[in-house]
Amino acid sequence: MKLTVIGGTGRIGSQVVRKLTEAGHQAVPAAPSTGVDLITGEGLDRALAGADVVIDLANSPTFDEASIDFFRTSMNNLLRAGERAGVRHQVVLSIVGVDQVPQLDYYRAKTMQEELLRQGPTPYSIVRATQFFEFVDAVMDWTADGDTVHLPTTRLQPIAAADIVDAVIEVATGEPLLGIRNVAGPDVFPLDELGRVTLAAHHDDRTVVTDDEAGMFAAVTGDVLTAGPDAHLAPTHYRDWLQKV
Repeated sequence: MKLTVIGGTGRIGSQVVRKLTEAGHQAVPAAPSTGVDLITGEGLDRALAGADVVIDLANSPTFDEASIDFFRTSMNNLLRAGERAGVRHQVVLSIVGVDQVPQLDYYRAKTMQEELLRQGPTPYSIVRATQFFEFVDAVMDWTADGDTVHLPTTRLQPIAAADIVDAVIEVATGEPLLGIRNVAGPDVFPLDELGRVTLAAHHDDRTVVTDDEAGMFAAVTGDVLTAGPDAHLAPTHYRDWLQKV
Protein backbone atom coordinates (compact mmCIF):
# COMPACT_ATOMS: atom_id res chain seq x y z
CA MET A 1 0.00 0.00 0.00
CA LYS A 2 1.25 3.50 -0.82
CA LEU A 3 0.53 6.14 1.81
CA THR A 4 1.47 9.81 1.57
CA VAL A 5 2.07 11.34 4.99
CA ILE A 6 1.47 15.09 5.06
CA GLY A 7 3.68 16.51 7.78
CA GLY A 8 5.74 13.35 7.42
CA THR A 9 8.92 14.89 8.83
CA GLY A 10 7.40 16.08 12.12
CA ARG A 11 7.16 14.51 15.60
CA ILE A 12 4.26 12.21 14.73
CA GLY A 13 4.72 12.05 10.98
CA SER A 14 8.31 10.84 10.99
CA GLN A 15 7.35 7.97 13.31
CA VAL A 16 4.35 7.10 11.15
CA VAL A 17 6.56 6.99 8.04
CA ARG A 18 9.15 4.82 9.80
CA LYS A 19 6.67 2.31 11.18
CA LEU A 20 4.72 2.05 7.92
CA THR A 21 7.96 1.41 6.06
CA GLU A 22 9.01 -1.24 8.57
CA ALA A 23 5.63 -2.92 8.03
CA GLY A 24 6.31 -3.17 4.29
CA HIS A 25 4.24 -0.24 3.05
CA GLN A 26 5.46 2.51 0.74
CA ALA A 27 5.31 5.62 2.93
CA VAL A 28 6.05 8.99 1.30
CA PRO A 29 6.77 11.95 3.62
CA ALA A 30 5.39 15.25 2.33
CA ALA A 31 6.50 18.51 3.93
CA PRO A 32 8.06 21.85 2.96
CA SER A 33 11.48 20.21 3.16
CA THR A 34 10.39 17.69 0.49
CA GLY A 35 9.03 20.41 -1.81
CA VAL A 36 5.36 20.30 -0.76
CA ASP A 37 3.50 23.51 0.10
CA LEU A 38 0.00 22.88 1.43
CA ILE A 39 -1.04 26.50 1.04
CA THR A 40 -0.01 27.07 -2.57
CA GLY A 41 -0.51 23.43 -3.54
CA GLU A 42 3.00 23.21 -4.96
CA GLY A 43 4.29 19.63 -5.03
CA LEU A 44 1.01 18.03 -3.92
CA ASP A 45 0.24 16.27 -7.19
CA ARG A 46 3.71 14.75 -7.26
CA ALA A 47 3.53 13.68 -3.60
CA LEU A 48 0.09 12.06 -4.00
CA ALA A 49 0.74 10.33 -7.34
CA GLY A 50 -0.23 6.67 -7.00
CA ALA A 51 -1.16 7.01 -3.32
CA ASP A 52 -3.90 4.81 -1.90
CA VAL A 53 -4.12 6.78 1.34
CA VAL A 54 -3.31 10.32 2.48
CA ILE A 55 -2.57 10.87 6.19
CA ASP A 56 -2.81 14.55 7.11
CA LEU A 57 -0.67 15.33 10.16
CA ALA A 58 0.19 18.92 9.19
CA ASN A 59 -0.24 21.60 11.81
CA SER A 60 -0.86 25.30 11.66
CA PRO A 61 2.18 27.45 12.50
CA THR A 62 0.00 29.41 14.96
CA PHE A 63 -2.82 28.67 17.41
CA ASP A 64 -4.63 31.97 16.81
CA GLU A 65 -7.24 33.06 14.26
CA ALA A 66 -4.76 32.56 11.40
CA SER A 67 -5.07 28.81 11.96
CA ILE A 68 -8.55 28.94 10.45
CA ASP A 69 -7.23 30.06 7.07
CA PHE A 70 -4.42 27.51 7.28
CA PHE A 71 -6.70 24.53 7.79
CA ARG A 72 -9.31 25.74 5.30
CA THR A 73 -6.78 26.20 2.53
CA SER A 74 -4.69 23.11 3.25
CA MET A 75 -7.70 20.80 3.56
CA ASN A 76 -9.28 22.04 0.34
CA ASN A 77 -5.97 21.69 -1.52
CA LEU A 78 -5.49 18.16 -0.20
CA LEU A 79 -9.00 17.09 -1.11
CA ARG A 80 -8.69 18.42 -4.66
CA ALA A 81 -5.24 16.89 -5.14
CA GLY A 82 -6.44 13.60 -3.68
CA GLU A 83 -9.38 13.46 -6.05
CA ARG A 84 -7.10 14.11 -9.03
CA ALA A 85 -4.77 11.33 -7.86
CA GLY A 86 -7.54 8.80 -7.22
CA VAL A 87 -6.79 8.54 -3.48
CA ARG A 88 -9.14 6.05 -1.80
CA HIS A 89 -8.85 7.16 1.83
CA GLN A 90 -8.11 10.50 3.51
CA VAL A 91 -7.12 10.41 7.20
CA VAL A 92 -6.86 13.44 9.48
CA LEU A 93 -5.49 13.66 13.02
CA SER A 94 -7.65 15.88 15.21
CA ILE A 95 -8.43 16.49 18.90
CA VAL A 96 -10.82 14.83 21.35
CA GLY A 97 -13.62 17.27 22.17
CA VAL A 98 -12.54 19.71 19.47
CA ASP A 99 -16.09 20.64 18.47
CA GLN A 100 -17.05 21.51 22.04
CA VAL A 101 -14.60 24.39 22.53
CA PRO A 102 -15.70 27.05 20.01
CA GLN A 103 -14.17 29.82 22.14
CA LEU A 104 -10.67 28.71 21.06
CA ASP A 105 -9.65 29.76 17.54
CA TYR A 106 -7.47 26.70 16.99
CA TYR A 107 -10.22 24.29 18.01
CA ARG A 108 -12.71 26.05 15.72
CA ALA A 109 -10.15 25.72 12.92
CA LYS A 110 -9.76 21.97 13.48
CA THR A 111 -13.54 21.52 13.66
CA MET A 112 -13.84 23.27 10.30
CA GLN A 113 -11.11 21.01 8.88
CA GLU A 114 -13.08 17.94 9.98
CA GLU A 115 -16.25 19.26 8.36
CA LEU A 116 -14.48 19.95 5.06
CA LEU A 117 -13.16 16.38 5.13
CA ARG A 118 -16.65 14.97 5.74
CA GLN A 119 -18.06 16.94 2.83
CA GLY A 120 -15.18 16.03 0.51
CA PRO A 121 -15.16 13.56 -2.36
CA THR A 122 -13.06 10.82 -0.73
CA PRO A 123 -13.89 8.22 1.94
CA TYR A 124 -12.35 9.43 5.17
CA SER A 125 -11.37 8.71 8.75
CA ILE A 126 -10.84 11.15 11.63
CA VAL A 127 -8.56 10.13 14.50
CA ARG A 128 -9.20 12.37 17.49
CA ALA A 129 -6.49 12.20 20.16
CA THR A 130 -6.13 13.82 23.55
CA GLN A 131 -3.16 16.05 24.43
CA PHE A 132 0.31 14.57 23.93
CA PHE A 133 2.51 13.72 26.92
CA GLU A 134 5.24 15.58 25.04
CA PHE A 135 3.13 18.76 25.08
CA VAL A 136 2.89 19.11 28.87
CA ASP A 137 6.19 20.98 29.30
CA ALA A 138 5.12 23.54 26.68
CA VAL A 139 1.76 24.03 28.42
CA MET A 140 3.58 24.81 31.66
CA ASP A 141 5.97 27.21 29.92
CA TRP A 142 3.01 29.27 28.68
CA THR A 143 2.02 30.20 32.22
CA ALA A 144 5.35 30.03 34.05
CA ASP A 145 6.35 33.08 36.06
CA GLY A 146 9.69 32.80 37.82
CA ASP A 147 9.43 30.09 40.45
CA THR A 148 5.74 29.40 39.88
CA VAL A 149 3.63 27.81 37.18
CA HIS A 150 -0.04 28.83 37.02
CA LEU A 151 -2.34 26.06 35.83
CA PRO A 152 -6.12 25.54 35.84
CA THR A 153 -7.92 22.43 37.06
CA THR A 154 -9.05 21.50 33.54
CA ARG A 155 -9.26 17.73 33.27
CA LEU A 156 -7.01 16.12 30.65
CA GLN A 157 -6.38 12.52 29.61
CA PRO A 158 -2.98 12.75 27.93
CA ILE A 159 -1.53 10.18 25.54
CA ALA A 160 1.98 9.27 24.42
CA ALA A 161 2.94 10.33 20.90
CA ALA A 162 4.04 6.76 20.18
CA ASP A 163 0.53 5.51 20.99
CA ILE A 164 -0.99 8.12 18.67
CA VAL A 165 1.32 6.87 15.92
CA ASP A 166 0.00 3.33 16.37
CA ALA A 167 -3.61 4.53 16.33
CA VAL A 168 -3.11 6.54 13.14
CA ILE A 169 -1.43 3.62 11.38
CA GLU A 170 -4.16 1.19 12.41
CA VAL A 171 -6.86 3.45 10.99
CA ALA A 172 -4.93 4.44 7.86
CA THR A 173 -4.23 0.84 6.85
CA GLY A 174 -7.83 -0.24 7.42
CA GLU A 175 -11.08 0.56 5.68
CA PRO A 176 -12.29 4.18 5.93
CA LEU A 177 -14.28 4.75 9.10
CA LEU A 178 -16.54 7.40 7.55
CA GLY A 179 -16.49 8.76 11.08
CA ILE A 180 -14.36 9.36 14.16
CA ARG A 181 -12.13 7.21 16.36
CA ASN A 182 -11.26 8.74 19.74
CA VAL A 183 -7.97 7.69 21.33
CA ALA A 184 -6.67 8.67 24.76
CA GLY A 185 -4.25 7.72 27.50
CA PRO A 186 -5.40 5.53 30.39
CA ASP A 187 -5.31 8.20 33.13
CA VAL A 188 -7.21 11.45 33.78
CA PHE A 189 -5.49 14.35 35.58
CA PRO A 190 -6.54 17.86 36.53
CA LEU A 191 -3.99 20.00 34.70
CA ASP A 192 -2.61 21.52 37.89
CA GLU A 193 -1.97 18.03 39.28
CA LEU A 194 -0.40 17.00 35.97
CA GLY A 195 1.97 19.94 36.37
CA ARG A 196 2.96 18.89 39.88
CA VAL A 197 3.59 15.31 38.78
CA THR A 198 5.73 16.55 35.89
CA LEU A 199 7.81 18.97 37.96
CA ALA A 200 8.43 16.32 40.62
CA ALA A 201 9.62 13.83 38.00
CA HIS A 202 11.97 16.46 36.54
CA HIS A 203 13.25 17.38 40.03
CA ASP A 204 12.10 20.90 39.22
CA ASP A 205 11.66 23.06 42.35
CA ARG A 206 9.04 25.36 40.84
CA THR A 207 5.61 25.46 42.49
CA VAL A 208 2.30 24.95 40.70
CA VAL A 209 -0.34 27.54 41.62
CA THR A 210 -3.90 26.52 40.84
CA ASP A 211 -5.36 29.30 38.69
CA ASP A 212 -8.52 28.67 36.72
CA GLU A 213 -7.87 31.70 34.54
CA ALA A 214 -4.37 30.69 33.42
CA GLY A 215 -3.51 29.65 29.90
CA MET A 216 -5.41 28.35 26.90
CA PHE A 217 -7.03 25.45 28.72
CA ALA A 218 -8.67 27.74 31.27
CA ALA A 219 -11.40 28.25 28.67
CA VAL A 220 -12.35 24.57 28.86
CA THR A 221 -14.74 23.29 31.51
CA GLY A 222 -15.85 19.85 32.66
CA ASP A 223 -14.68 16.68 30.92
CA VAL A 224 -14.73 18.03 27.36
CA LEU A 225 -11.09 17.05 26.70
CA THR A 226 -11.30 13.58 28.22
CA ALA A 227 -12.27 10.43 26.36
CA GLY A 228 -15.81 9.15 26.27
CA PRO A 229 -16.90 5.54 26.82
CA ASP A 230 -16.31 4.67 23.15
CA ALA A 231 -12.65 5.74 23.15
CA HIS A 232 -9.73 3.44 22.48
CA LEU A 233 -7.43 3.68 25.51
CA ALA A 234 -3.69 3.49 24.89
CA PRO A 235 -1.46 1.38 27.16
CA THR A 236 1.17 3.93 28.24
CA HIS A 237 0.74 5.60 31.65
CA TYR A 238 2.09 9.13 32.05
CA ARG A 239 4.05 8.43 35.25
CA ASP A 240 5.71 5.41 33.62
CA TRP A 241 6.59 7.46 30.54
CA LEU A 242 8.10 10.25 32.67
CA GLN A 243 10.58 7.80 34.20
CA LYS A 244 11.93 6.92 30.75
CA VAL A 245 12.43 10.41 29.28
